[in-house]
Amino acid sequence: MSKYTAYVGSYTFRGNSRGITIYDVTEDGRFIKRREVPQDNVDYLSRSYNQKYLYAAVDQGISAFRIEPDGDLTLLNTAPIRGMRACYLAVHPSDRYIAAAGYYDGKMTVLSLNPDGSVGSITSEVYDKGVGSIAERNFAPHVCCVKFNREGTYLFAVDSGIDQTRIYRFDPATGKTEMRDILHAEINSAPHRILFSRDNRFAYVLHELKNYITVYNYSTNSRGVPQFEFKQLVSTLPKNSASASAACAMSFSPLQHHLFCSNAGDNSIAFYDIDQDTGMLYMKNILPISGEYPKDVKLLPDEKHIVSVNHESGTLTFFSIDFHKNTLIMHGLPIRCDQPNCCIIAKNTQQ
Repeated sequence: MSKYTAYVGSYTFRGNSRGITIYDVTEDGRFIKRREVPQDNVDYLSRSYNQKYLYAAVDQGISAFRIEPDGDLTLLNTAPIRGMRACYLAVHPSDRYIAAAGYYDGKMTVLSLNPDGSVGSITSEVYDKGVGSIAERNFAPHVCCVKFNREGTYLFAVDSGIDQTRIYRFDPATGKTEMRDILHAEINSAPHRILFSRDNRFAYVLHELKNYITVYNYSTNSRGVPQFEFKQLVSTLPKNSASASAACAMSFSPLQHHLFCSNAGDNSIAFYDIDQDTGMLYMKNILPISGEYPKDVKLLPDEKHIVSVNHESGTLTFFSIDFHKNTLIMHGLPIRCDQPNCCIIAKNTQQ
């Protein structure tokens, strides 16, 4: 395996975490702590397309870091988003903008990115409007995920509070947005994440409260407007699961031959084969992660090991994965990490 660095973002209001923990990734699929970078309550991390910069959703807005050749981080700046802390970040394919999802205030914010990777000014901000149906969520919008399309001409905002994915036209020249369409979800399903296949033919939406993934054929019409054609619904839970559960995270394997989903409550990871011709998912197994509230899950670049980021138990747990036998085998002891939320694994440029 080449030399990789892992970045884990954590809350800091309880426990001993300082915000971002930098780990060296070992050849046998484990993490070794290098150092911590002080940031207040890191909810999410995202990386630029050119792989040079890392962005963190923090209490003060969005912090930008330059990724050094050895994987270390150098703070560039922190820019406000005029709202509550974001829970998700997405960088524009041109690396000229970054979008932030606001779960707590139902707001989507777009900011410019400067040539040196630092965060600039706000170019667009939209508060979702509407009423949900789940009393515990205050019947309010909760934008929990944002994604740009591959061309950078549309921006998708997934709102679990009102069971919608809102589709915005995005102007790369100005950074402005204009809503064009809505992808509706089943009532009370709480869409939580959206992913697009690398070939831009399929879309996958994870539904938090109904614990399933919907698969769509994805295309654009003659006017370039995104089109979603429903194709499949697949559960993220075992058939006889009795636990109250919520689907948390969804990620592709590096080569996009597999998809992973984690479940809080059930405290498990589901993994699927992806049919490369149809985009459909085929369940391989659902197995426990030896921790509580697996808020993120990542397959390591060697495609032989997996890490589960367990928020409530404050641990990172590691597993070897065998796709032929469809098994996960615990790989060493858990690593302590207070209130972790997310993980990014990046290849170092210094070899």
